[in-house]
Amino acid sequence: MNDVRPGAEEASRPADPSTSDPRGSQFSFDAVGTHWQIDTDEPLSADLRSHILDRALQFDATYSRFRPDSVVSRIASADEGGRFEFPQDSLNLFALYDRLYAATEGAVDPLVGRELELLGYDPTYSLTPAPADVRAAERARGRPTWTADVVRDGTTLVTRRPLVIDVGAAGKGYLVDVLSAVLRGAGHTRFVVDGSGDLMHAGERAIRVGLEHPFDPQRVIGVAHLQGQALCASGVTRRTWGDGLHHVLDARTGVPVDGVVATWVVADETALADGLATALFFTGAQRLAETFQFSYVRMYADGRAEHSPDFVGQLFT
Repeated sequence: MNDVRPGAEEASRPADPSTSDPRGSQFSFDAVGTHWQIDTDEPLSADLRSHILDRALQFDATYSRFRPDSVVSRIASADEGGRFEFPQDSLNLFALYDRLYAATEGAVDPLVGRELELLGYDPTYSLTPAPADVRAAERARGRPTWTADVVRDGTTLVTRRPLVIDVGAAGKGYLVDVLSAVLRGAGHTRFVVDGSGDLMHAGERAIRVGLEHPFDPQRVIGVAHLQGQALCASGVTRRTWGDGLHHVLDARTGVPVDGVVATWVVADETALADGLATALFFTGAQRLAETFQFSYVRMYADGRAEHSPDFVGQLFT
C-alpha cells in the first residue's frame, strides 16, 4: 500500500512523492456520487469486490436524496408523512446524529436537506437558489428539526410531513466503516478505505496524509500520521456555487458558514470523524470533547490554523 495517500476530494493530498508497494492491490470504483479506492496487501476476490459494490449500492438506495427511488426521497415526497423502514445500519448512524445534534445545539441536523435545496444544492444540481418568496414561505412554516419532527421506533422512522434528510455530514464516513467491516470480515487486516478523503486505515504501518490547503490544491498546510484510525476532512471550497454559497450550512439558520474554511479530524470511527469535521465549523472543540474523543486541525478564513495537542502530525502554517 502507498505510504502517502493520493489526493482526495475533501482537502487531503500527498505530502510528498511515494511509490506503491508491489505486493499491494487497489480496487477503485464510483459509488454514492464520488470516487472510492481500497488498498489491500492481497487482491480482493471477485466475490468480495461484488459484495462491496452491492453494499455501497444498498447504502445509496437508502440514503441518497439524489435518487428518486431512495427511502430518503420517498420521505421527501410524502405529503402527509408516513412510516418508513430503514436497514439495521440506520440504528448506529441515526444514534450518531442524535449525539452530534445535541453537542452542536442543532447546528448539525440531518433535516438540513431542504435548506440545501433552497440554496440550489438540489437533486437536479440546479445550483440556483430558489426565489426569495419561495424561501420565505418555506421558512414561515418553521424549520423542521431532528428532535421534533421525526419519531424513531427501532429501524422505523415516522414523519408527519415531507422532510428532506441529508446525511452528508456523516453518511460517507459511515459507509467507509461499513466497507471496512466487510474487509475485516473477509480476513483483511491491513488496508486503507478511501472514500474521496474519508479514510480508514488498518495495519501496523502508519501512512502520511497531506492536509490540502483549501484555497490552493497544489499546497498542503500540514501532514497527519495515521495508523489504525480514521481521518476525515471537510472544506467550504469543494462544493461552491454563487457568491458565498457552499454545502456547509448551519441547520439552525440555513446559512453557509464563513468563519472556518477547513477541518480535519482523526477518530477511531470514520463516521465520527466525518461528523465532527462538520461539527467543528459551528462548535468549539472543547465543547465537542465533552462528548467525543478525537484530535483535529481547523483552519480559519483569515489563514490561521489550530490543532489539538494530541494531533499526530505537523502543521506548516
